[in-house]
Amino acid sequence: MTLAEFLANGAGLTLISLAVPAIFFMIYFAVYQSRRAAIRARRISRVQQASALDSTTAKAALSLKRITKDSGIGALDALIKRIIPNPENLRAKLERTGLNITLGVYVMISALVGLVVILIGRFYPVLPVAAVILFSLFAAVTVPNAMVVFLSKRRLKKFLESFPEGIDLIVRGLKSGLPVTESVKSVSSELSGPVAVEFARVSDNIKFGKTMPDAMDACAKRLGLPEFRFFTIALSIQQETGGNLAETLGNLSDVLRRRRQMKLKIKAFSSEAKASAYIIGSLPFLMEGLILAVNYDYAVQLFTDNRGLVMVGFGLFSFMIGMGVMAKMVRFEI
Repeated sequence: MTLAEFLANGAGLTLISLAVPAIFFMIYFAVYQSRRAAIRARRISRVQQASALDSTTAKAALSLKRITKDSGIGALDALIKRIIPNPENLRAKLERTGLNITLGVYVMISALVGLVVILIGRFYPVLPVAAVILFSLFAAVTVPNAMVVFLSKRRLKKFLESFPEGIDLIVRGLKSGLPVTESVKSVSSELSGPVAVEFARVSDNIKFGKTMPDAMDACAKRLGLPEFRFFTIALSIQQETGGNLAETLGNLSDVLRRRRQMKLKIKAFSSEAKASAYIIGSLPFLMEGLILAVNYDYAVQLFTDNRGLVMVGFGLFSFMIGMGVMAKMVRFEI
């Protein structure tokens, strides 16, 4: 079989379409990991040589700030800055997940999702090529973003569950005579999960020379939680005006627990409406799946005919509007 015949063959074209992205991803991650290992080795070497430096100027030249890059490849960094309108906002969302996900990895995952949708459209040619391309672009944008939002919400939920306990630890430390910095440090050692990680970062920033309000404000911007913002404001006001910080934080811990109880009550009251919405919303898809299983030739006309595609598009649009309205009705701000 010649090369032209192999390329003309559908199986050969599919094999090439799968092999090329796989080789590209393997090369990217190999280069990325090697660059990370080299950077890590250089930083360790600089730290080990710091003890041998006697000059104050030479010690000041050692930077403790870690340079943030989008990926390990310069060309990909330039491409990311062009295709992403606000990389700082996206980088903050990725950092909120608690995982070491760079913008380069995020872009590669988006490209992989779009490629998977195109391959599915090739193996199951139900929709036209233009519709498959549009769906691939839509999936490449929405699926990774939905994953990031899901991971962020899950981590912030774990943070809020343990945050009142962390405040109680700080209150007990203040009542026993410990300074605020030591009380904050005790949270990172006594608790686990996102609360321990964030308070450990606050403690490290204070050790590196940041003030308490600046370290707390940086953590509040990173988390984006109003509950932690309340905590930051309470500490800032206490440092400026004085007062009984232990009593203030104790009241804040009680307020946060009451807010969480109120949210759980609202969730219980609205669970029946949510279950009804899930059932009603899933009925069109279930019925279409049943019709496809019983009479495939009849049901597939909805996707092959242009009038059917218009009806599907209008139905999905109205479906999303209805789900958005119902989600807004059962969401309450406390």
